Amino acid sequence: MTTALIVSQVLNGLQLGVILFLVAAGLTLVFGVMDFINLAHGVQYMLGAYLVAVSVAFTGHFGLGLVLGLLAALALGFVMEILVFRHLTRRDHLEQVLGTFGVILIVTEAVRMIFGSAPIAFPVPATLAGSVTLFPGLNYPVWRLVILGVGIAVAGLLWFLVNRTRIGMLVRAGSTHRETVSALGVDIDRLFLFVFAFGAMLAGLAGAMAGPLVSVEPTMGDRILIIAFVVIVVGGAGSIKGAFVAALLIGMVDTLGRAFVPDLLKSLVGRSAAATAGPALSSMLIYLLMAAILSVRPSGLFGGRTA
Repeated sequence: MTTALIVSQVLNGLQLGVILFLVAAGLTLVFGVMDFINLAHGVQYMLGAYLVAVSVAFTGHFGLGLVLGLLAALALGFVMEILVFRHLTRRDHLEQVLGTFGVILIVTEAVRMIFGSAPIAFPVPATLAGSVTLFPGLNYPVWRLVILGVGIAVAGLLWFLVNRTRIGMLVRAGSTHRETVSALGVDIDRLFLFVFAFGAMLAGLAGAMAGPLVSVEPTMGDRILIIAFVVIVVGGAGSIKGAFVAALLIGMVDTLGRAFVPDLLKSLVGRSAAATAGPALSSMLIYLLMAAILSVRPSGLFGGRTA
């Protein structure tokens, strides 16, 4: 176990954490402001990857394709909220789960009909395709460092929007005192429309950042949606700060666990037993972490606090 390997895996964990944060940020705002469970958030992550990949291929320029793809993800968020999600906001959670699960099935099959089931190409832009030497023995991909930078920049921007702007004040107030905010003349439905569309664009940005690293295919959002819900539960529903801290924590635990737990088990229980138990235990770590945190703080790390 070398220093280069440890540093590389720590950076990989942080990179996974910022992608989880981009997905979970919009999801936790929607849940916090409207008490709305949106299982279809994973398909918005998937759609963002497809939209940016197609836009990049069409324009031949990554920056322009990224902008066009994210604008399309934003517009699609507006359309989906108006046509579907607006009619579910005042239903109970079971109906929201069933309705948004139906959206998953419809959108996934529509994407499969248009693009097919096979993964589509989403190459890293040529200028960011290389690696940099962080120290002797460790060459780290530039694109992964870009993901880290983008994630931290977006986290800072969200902190400013939520804590230093009027719209952020309304979001924070709406997440805890929805009826009072409505009584003061604020159109909660319009607020939800913009929060939902912005969250869809953030999920699309996460898909665009992850696209060159994973397979861009119709079911790519399924697993990350589950982990995003874990992030929300651990961080505290409605808290951007909680989503950021929990996303980094879970990204680190998941990455380091998968990288090192099997090798650690080999020294304890032997090679054959470790080969069987190691992967299973590694995949369980984030859920064990969630159970441990909730046993101490049932509302999450920052549950019940301001965003």
